[in-house]
Amino acid sequence: MRAFGVAIAFTAGLISTSLGQNWPTQPLRLVVNFPAGGAADQLARLIGQPLGEVLGQPVVIENRAGAGGNLGGDTVAKSAPDGHTLLMSSGGMVAINPHLYKKMPFDPARDLIPVASVARVPFFLVVRTDNPARDFAAFLADLKANPDKRNFGSPGIGSSPHLAAEMLTSMTGTKAVHVPYRGAAPALTDLLGGQLDFLFDPGIAIEHVKMGKLRALAVGSLQRSSQLPDVPTLAELGLTGFDADAVFGVYAPAGTPDDAIARLNAEINRLLAAAALKERIATLGSESAPMSSDQFREKSRTDSERFGVIIRERRITASN
Repeated sequence: MRAFGVAIAFTAGLISTSLGQNWPTQPLRLVVNFPAGGAADQLARLIGQPLGEVLGQPVVIENRAGAGGNLGGDTVAKSAPDGHTLLMSSGGMVAINPHLYKKMPFDPARDLIPVASVARVPFFLVVRTDNPARDFAAFLADLKANPDKRNFGSPGIGSSPHLAAEMLTSMTGTKAVHVPYRGAAPALTDLLGGQLDFLFDPGIAIEHVKMGKLRALAVGSLQRSSQLPDVPTLAELGLTGFDADAVFGVYAPAGTPDDAIARLNAEINRLLAAAALKERIATLGSESAPMSSDQFREKSRTDSERFGVIIRERRITASN
């Protein structure tokens, strides 16, 4: 029986290696593990058509949302590793969810291969323009003077914007009340309506900032945003190393042939170098973020370490 198992494994390895030689041989399925209209979905649709054109096979987008991205991630992790099923996800599903959920149906680090990073999503610390805090120093002074009297919204418990706010209060020794929502849009609506004091916005508030309804005090990234270049980073403002960015990218099931991974990475990076696609990604409030697959894997690893620290410190959990 053991010999039979070894033979099967060896044969599977030969098949996996050979699949990449004439790949792709059929339409590609790009699973998005978040709802239609969200950042992951929009990015998938931006790269899907041109990627299909260069590969010679259509790319079919399939939304499988649920459990913080785990549902779609599990679907892809358990798909045939032949290069025809891929995942578009936020890095949070890989770097954050294993720390949040007591049980996951798969192991993102083991069962998925980081293929290509597509976009870096910065998070902007925003308040209404009627807020007396004209800059981050005044905002921080107010937080320190009013522990647990200010609140902030997020797209949900354990979401990247939630963790950004937790990182802020942890690094500054302040306290604020978290109000989770089912998405970034309703949180933004309540900020505009006066029910929230601040939030870390994933880019949908930029137009409100430009129209003067909101004030962007800082960006929670290591680099400034091209959309709001005059807004300083929190690292510049004294929170050394503050980095709450989410990186969205493409993943494949473990065992997918190396040459398929290499070609996908090369073609996606080539697409991201085009000025027109860069501009379209920028209109979403994001920045194109081409990386090698090894760089993308290392980014996932370091993000997991960083976010794991704040999740354990704040004892943040998500129900399965």
